[in-house]
Amino acid sequence: MDPVAGGFSVEQFREACAELQQPALAGADWQLLMETLGISIYRLLDQTGLYEYKVFGVLEECPPALLADVYMDLVYRKQWDQYVKELYEKECDGKTVVYWEVKYPFPMSNRDYVYIRQRRELDVEGRKIHVVLAQSTSVPQLAERPGVIRVKGYKQSLAIESDGKKGSKVFMYYFDNPGGQIPSWLINWAAKNGVPNFLKDMAKACQNYLKKA
Repeated sequence: MDPVAGGFSVEQFREACAELQQPALAGADWQLLMETLGISIYRLLDQTGLYEYKVFGVLEECPPALLADVYMDLVYRKQWDQYVKELYEKECDGKTVVYWEVKYPFPMSNRDYVYIRQRRELDVEGRKIHVVLAQSTSVPQLAERPGVIRVKGYKQSLAIESDGKKGSKVFMYYFDNPGGQIPSWLINWAAKNGVPNFLKDMAKACQNYLKKA
């Protein structure tokens, strides 16, 4: 059975954990794109001419369980992520899928995603690791909309553990095919600014989540 149809394989969760412990950057042309605020971002040009990204770093003052909770809370994300146009879960054919529409700058069309996700806590040699996996899917209940470009091939992994203090050590893998004609400057801007800003906003959201609770 296709693991995406009913969830993710144990091996996929283990791979994310392994990257958190030892980044897998050898054997491929992973390039260091930037380092900022304790975060390192690497990218790899794949055969389709699109980039895959890997992010490593530490988010201080964000405990792992809290960070995972904030990441999974879609209702709360609509409050702190300025690029969210629409975001919700829907039951489709016995599985929970997420619909997510992202604001793009004028004159480009917004993008939307339909994906499944799963969160697990793993014990790896005494280390408690939170892992969230997400991957595109398609369901007839969430058909493509006019004026919005559907992103295909979305894939994301997030692994989080304690940094030994009050924060979290984080690994994130990210790939999508945004479709349409997106200028290279925007792709580069999104990687260099979007990812660090997203992590910074998520760290701030963790602090406010505590106040909200």
